[in-house]
Amino acid sequence: MAKVGIVVGSLRKEAFSKKIAENIAELFPDGYETEFVEIGNLPLYNQDYDEDSPQEYVTFRDKVRGMDAILFVTPEYNRSVPGVLKNAIDIGSRPYGESVWDSKPAAVVSQSISNLSGFGANHHLRQSLTFLNMPVVQQPEVYLANSQDLLDESGKFNNEGTVEFLKSFIDTFVELIKKYQ
Repeated sequence: MAKVGIVVGSLRKEAFSKKIAENIAELFPDGYETEFVEIGNLPLYNQDYDEDSPQEYVTFRDKVRGMDAILFVTPEYNRSVPGVLKNAIDIGSRPYGESVWDSKPAAVVSQSISNLSGFGANHHLRQSLTFLNMPVVQQPEVYLANSQDLLDESGKFNNEGTVEFLKSFIDTFVELIKKYQ
């Protein structure tokens, strides 16, 4: 069974990114287990912690280390990734030479309540993932615009076209994961 960690770049209780991630998690085929990786409790990265890490860092790193792949679902803040997501990436990449991200297949979904669909966040995140040696799904790229309109009252996708597109994205991600198992 392959384990896919899901990292959501928003902490808001009713975050669209979280709802979208929950919907996408259901699209993985049998043999793939998804688990959300908590990032909201992580103290800001500080190199002084590399020698004596807070327990939250240890727990986070151990959880990511136990995953076979990572799906990132994030909103865009100021044309980039939210600070909480960048903090988690930095914590997982340190201490130098001990990155828990190394060689883990990854996929990126960005979303926005505007028409721009998180393009800046998606590409800034990909830039970091490249540096971290994470093979990333290149096509299809997933930018979800007007995300508030993609979900019904219960938080489920209300558009079959979106579901079908995301199924093809997950199928591609699964093929990438298989190459690294």
